[in-house]
Amino acid sequence: MPLLSQYAQNKKIKYFLEPILKQARILEIGSGSGWVSEYLKQNGYKHYVGIDIEPPADIVGDIREWKSLGLEEQSFDVIVAFEVVEHVDCFKECFDLLKPGGQLMLTSPVPHMDWAMQLLESAGLNQKRTSPHNYLVCFEDVPYFKNKDIKIVSSLSQWGIFTK
Repeated sequence: MPLLSQYAQNKKIKYFLEPILKQARILEIGSGSGWVSEYLKQNGYKHYVGIDIEPPADIVGDIREWKSLGLEEQSFDVIVAFEVVEHVDCFKECFDLLKPGGQLMLTSPVPHMDWAMQLLESAGLNQKRTSPHNYLVCFEDVPYFKNKDIKIVSSLSQWGIFTK
């Protein structure tokens, strides 16, 4: 794993994952390499489901088709989507799947700094993107959620916790 990606992963564990209650029902969108799943399972979280468009996810499919994939409305306490929303606009789906008071945890490049992220990828310091960033959005502009806790990390990445 590239150096900056490993560093960011450790920071994401502390900021986002460690505070999640053990009994929470967690959905990860874009489960990819499985590091979130691995961390959660090793630390006693029992109600985790990962979805991705490619195996080995627990559910293989597009989050925008959640109803046909067997997911239920308002059934999750937490949704994790690290480096996903720049690839797919899924805010409505996340809102629908969260219980009242549930939290959406996101990371994504700062839109006007995505060029710098591409340079870091080219230099092998950051994980390469798997598809174009066609849906870059400033977290301040994320719809549906009224309670937003947003922070900018190193002027390059935005981290957000959005409460339904």
